[in-house]
Amino acid sequence: MAVMTTEASSNTPREQLGRVIGQLGDYLQHLKDEGVTQVEVSATNLKELGMVPPRSQAQPQESLFAQPASAPAPAPAEDTPRLPASDVTAGLKKIAGRVAACEKCRLHKTRTNTVPGQGTPTPEIMFIGEGPGADEDAQGLAFVGRAGQLLTKIIEAMGLTREQVFIGNIVKCRPPENRTPTPDEMQACMPYLTEQIALLQPKVIVALGATAVRGLLNVETGITRLRGQWMTHQGIDVMPTYHPAYLLRNSAGKKFVWEDMKAVLAKLGRQPPPIKKK
Repeated sequence: MAVMTTEASSNTPREQLGRVIGQLGDYLQHLKDEGVTQVEVSATNLKELGMVPPRSQAQPQESLFAQPASAPAPAPAEDTPRLPASDVTAGLKKIAGRVAACEKCRLHKTRTNTVPGQGTPTPEIMFIGEGPGADEDAQGLAFVGRAGQLLTKIIEAMGLTREQVFIGNIVKCRPPENRTPTPDEMQACMPYLTEQIALLQPKVIVALGATAVRGLLNVETGITRLRGQWMTHQGIDVMPTYHPAYLLRNSAGKKFVWEDMKAVLAKLGRQPPPIKKK
């Protein structure tokens, strides 16, 4: 949709400019009301100007944050075929090797093992969490502790197995005492994840928890407000939802995560399998 509307062909350039400025003001105020503190100026954002209704009629947008501010790798064209699985596997191994030798941030000093992530080289869905915990640090595998066991149940409820998806994290080393990764730690590690996403070309990314959303989309809005709303990263649809660790403490959140997973399946043209009767 064009930025300028064409109500009458006789509009003067000054009138057109005034209308665009008014739309820009409405759009920025809309973002402010949603809690956004930073906005990247991009062609995508400018195109959205013509789609944002006046403040009195503003509705939630499916994707307000089309690109993070950290200039990710270019999104693959829709008609670009996937790399052969063998090439993706080889590329992932190279990234894992660089991760194992990485000393870009302080987390390397306290890790037991790096956790690059694991799964199929041809996933439709990629799950991304915050960072490794104690079990993950000990085994070098993502999501193998209690939260990982719950994630496995979620994946199976979707009619899939862990071997049919890819599971990773924003940071590849365990933060001490499972604390939240700092911004500089996330920034140091994100290039590895960006490369993985470009290789894997998943159709959907599921961002598990606030830290995953912050790392992928560079936003500070709370996960409670963002979950269930489609966004994009590297040209890929992203579904933010609660982290399984949160669900272990707040079981009421499970129904919302299941709603989000059903939306993911619908995006892929799938349906959850029927519930087995006991």
